[in-house]
Amino acid sequence: MDHDDLQRAAKDHLWLHFSQHGRYAGEGPEHEVPVMARGEGVYLYDSKGKRYLDGLAGLFVSQLGHGRRELADAAAKQAETLAFMPLWSYAHEPAIELAAKIASYAPGDLNRVFFTSGGGEAVESAWKLAKDYFKRVGKPMKHKVISRAIAYHGTTHGALSITGLPGLKQQFEPLVPSTFRVPNTNHYRAPIHADDPVAFGRWAADQIEVAILNEGPDSVAAVFLEPVQNAGGCFPPPPGYFERVREICDEYDVLLVSDEVICAYGRLGSMFGASAIGYQPDIITSAKGLTSGYAPLGAMIATDRLFEPFAKDKAMFAHGYTFGGHPVSTAVGLRNMQIFEDEKIIEGVQERSPALRATLERLLDLPIVGDVRGEGFFYGIELVKDKATKESFTAEESERILYGFVSKGLFEEGLYCRADDRGDPVIQLSPPLVCTQEHFDEMEQILRSVLDKAYTLI
Repeated sequence: MDHDDLQRAAKDHLWLHFSQHGRYAGEGPEHEVPVMARGEGVYLYDSKGKRYLDGLAGLFVSQLGHGRRELADAAAKQAETLAFMPLWSYAHEPAIELAAKIASYAPGDLNRVFFTSGGGEAVESAWKLAKDYFKRVGKPMKHKVISRAIAYHGTTHGALSITGLPGLKQQFEPLVPSTFRVPNTNHYRAPIHADDPVAFGRWAADQIEVAILNEGPDSVAAVFLEPVQNAGGCFPPPPGYFERVREICDEYDVLLVSDEVICAYGRLGSMFGASAIGYQPDIITSAKGLTSGYAPLGAMIATDRLFEPFAKDKAMFAHGYTFGGHPVSTAVGLRNMQIFEDEKIIEGVQERSPALRATLERLLDLPIVGDVRGEGFFYGIELVKDKATKESFTAEESERILYGFVSKGLFEEGLYCRADDRGDPVIQLSPPLVCTQEHFDEMEQILRSVLDKAYTLI
C-alpha cells in the first residue's frame, strides 16, 4: 500500500487501542493516522521517513531499542525449530531455560514462573492464584484485593477491577467484585504530612492496614502495588513505605503482589523493581521488557510456598493461556536476558540514571512544570497552571493544552512520549535503557520548547 492506501485502510478497518477515532475523521494532514514504519536504535521512523526519539520505549517495553538483529534471529531460529507448543502438561526448552533464568534473578524464593501472553494476563493469574491458594490451605474466605487509587493494572475484567481509575472502568461495569482502593504515594499532592516524606509513607502504608481491618483480615487475599506507580505520573514510594507494607501483609497473612509489568527488567536499575526498592513480594507480575518488545510474553513469578499446595497428588492450578510461554517468545526472552548480561544493561542504567534525572530536572525552571519525579529510566513530569499553589488544569484546559497542543507538539518536534491526565496532567517518559546523555539532552530540549509555548495557552 502507498501512503494514501494505508490511511484509508487504517481509518476503514483498524480499530486502534485507547484511541479517539474522531480525531482522524476528515481529510488533510491534521486528520492522518500516524503510521510508524521502522525502528533503529532509540529512534522510530514513520511512513514518510520522519524520525522520532522513542521517549517511551514503545510503551515501557523496548529496553534494548529497535532493530536488534540478535533478537530477530533468535525468533527466526526458534520458529524454524519448534514454532508452537503449549505449556499444558508439556514443556519445551526455551520456556524451561527462561523460567530458570528469571528465577535466578528474582528476589528470595520466587522460584516458580507461570508464563502468560502479557501483563494483564499476569495480573489476572496472580489474583486467581491468590484465591485458589487460600482455599487450598484452609482459608476459603480470603479473596478480596486491595490496590491504590489511580493505579493501572490491566484491561481484562479482573485486572480492570483491581485498577483504580474510575474513568476506565465505569463503561464496563459490573466488574469483578471485592476490590478496594487505598491512597497512593503521590507526595507532591500529599493530603497529610506533605513536609515529611517518612511520615507520609507511614501514613499511606497504614491505610492498607485500615482497609484490611475494615474488610476483615479473613477475607483479604492480596495487595497489588507497583514499585513505582505509573498512572498519575510516576509515584516513587516514600522511605519506609514498603517495609511497613510487608509488616502489615505478614501480620494479616495477605499476599504482597508486586506489579512490575513496567518496573521489571532494568527499568528501575535492577532486574526487578522490588529489588531496586528493597522489599520482598510473594508474587511478581511482569511482561513488557522481558522480551524488549520483540515478541509478546508475560510472567507471574510466585514463591515456593504458593506453589506447594499444587505439587501434591492430583492438585492442579486450572488456569492457562494458549500462547502463554510461546516457544518463539521465550526464545526471544532468553536471548534478551543474555544481552542484558553481555552488555551490562543494568549497570548502564545505574550509571546513567542520575544524569537522566538531572537533565529532566532542568525543566523545573519552567512555570508550567510543577514536579519531576521517578526512578531509574522511568519519569513523570506534572504540569500545573500555578506553581506556587500547585493548581492543576481544568478538564477543558487538559483537553485543549495537554492533548490539543502538548501531545501533538512533542510528536511534531520529534519526541514520541505520552501525555496523560489520569489523575493530574503529566508527561510520561520511559526511554530505552540504552539511551545516553545525547538522547537525554534531545528529550529535554524538545520538552522545553513545547512546554514553554504551552504555558502561553493557559
